[in-house]
Amino acid sequence: MKKKGYFIRKSTVLIFLMFFCSKLQAASITDAETVIGDLFSSLTDSDEGTTSFRSLLIPFGGRTESLGNAYTGLCDDISYLRFNPAAGSIQKETQIALFHNSWIADSKLETLGFTTRFKNTPHLSAGGYLSCFYMPFTEYNFFGDRVAASYYTETVAALNASYNLLAGYDFKGLAAGITLKAGWRGMPDYTDNDSGAIIAGSGLSQSALAVMADIGFMLQFNFLKYYSSRDPNVRIGISAQNVGVSITGFGDSIKLDDPLPTTVSAGISLKFIKPITLSFDFVQPLNLMDFSHYRIPYFNTGLSIQFASFISFLAGFSLKGANPRISSGFEFEVAKIRLNMNYTLDLTTSLAPLNRISLSAKLLLGDKGRSITDAQVDEYYQLGLKYYADAKWEDAIIVWQEALKLNKRFDPAIQGIQSARYQIEMFQQIRESLMLD
Repeated sequence: MKKKGYFIRKSTVLIFLMFFCSKLQAASITDAETVIGDLFSSLTDSDEGTTSFRSLLIPFGGRTESLGNAYTGLCDDISYLRFNPAAGSIQKETQIALFHNSWIADSKLETLGFTTRFKNTPHLSAGGYLSCFYMPFTEYNFFGDRVAASYYTETVAALNASYNLLAGYDFKGLAAGITLKAGWRGMPDYTDNDSGAIIAGSGLSQSALAVMADIGFMLQFNFLKYYSSRDPNVRIGISAQNVGVSITGFGDSIKLDDPLPTTVSAGISLKFIKPITLSFDFVQPLNLMDFSHYRIPYFNTGLSIQFASFISFLAGFSLKGANPRISSGFEFEVAKIRLNMNYTLDLTTSLAPLNRISLSAKLLLGDKGRSITDAQVDEYYQLGLKYYADAKWEDAIIVWQEALKLNKRFDPAIQGIQSARYQIEMFQQIRESLMLD
């Protein structure tokens, strides 16, 4: 009887699971999108889509998108050019990068970027990028015949400069940066509805020129880390992006275009456990042409888990309006080449054709000898500690002064010299008092 009862219960559970799975399988992707859309409908922004140069809101792709675009307070690679212009001065290596982002439908974003820190002024950096967003623009007449085929484009060129103020070993400095950008929206010529002929210059009148700037700051420090370290475990960043204007009407009457997608963002990244990094962003859109139009803020969060020195898993979540977004990807590093692959799932993702995939390839060109210099500084410092322990304070001071010639902001050597001089002074006072006795 026990076996029979067990069999009945097991069969009942199995039938229930089969029924549930069949219902789940019957539910279409459209139904799921409808449920999610209804759930977040209260976050719909009525002013969404009212800005020009919308491609400025699209991430380069790869690492940043895998982290849910929670990057304002992280910015540990060349993708900082898109999120926080201050971070160029804290990059470890010179980088050249290519990005590809397959966005919605047939639209794509391609980007080429470069960044470096100067050898003789290591706290100063320069960089820039060139990006092009494009999508097919095809026009048909009333009979369904294709009469015009070209591309709608948005091209942006940017130059960046950053400086890390008062950077040292204990206090990592306050980085400040600016990126100057110019953008061109290219609209192809279209046809006359009556004659079907292409109107020369019609696209130019709807094209636009944008001039703007990004401004950012970044602070990095150690928190709850009870030992000295060059690598901070906390970074905080703030950034104002796309502050500027756009004009249109070329060949006709020049006028102001719709406002640019200006945003102010604040972010933080935490790395309390070495292989795990968490990042969080708060982003507030602004309408610089009409501040009375309040825009709903949005939130991003990201997670990075480094399994080995050459591979990491990345995941992110972004809550922007009524379209929540989940992303994930991997990062590989082989022979000074860092590769990122990402896939994003939201209410605009399509499986036919497959989109929302982004890739990046970064060439790491070295740190211009900074790591070698740091190793020499550490060697001098360790030798100074040995002299100090042996009460050879004068020798310790000489060695630590050599360390400061290589890095004048190496705080342990500065503190060591102060301590050694104090020991010398105290020893002399003791010796003088003994001589008097």
